[in-house]
Amino acid sequence: MSVTITPPRERKCELCGREERWDDDADGWQIDDEPGNVYCIHEWDINGTFTPLSE
Repeated sequence: MSVTITPPRERKCELCGREERWDDDADGWQIDDEPGNVYCIHEWDINGTFTPLSE
């Protein structure tokens, strides 16, 4: 039995609204538009309905 972990491709901070997307070419997260609050300890909305595990 093998389980595949699928990471999120986009995320949004629930505190300041910063939105990011995963960039395969840069191998990292890229800001979509506004940087949000640069001093924010970001709380990403990648939980809840997002399911990283698939069989």
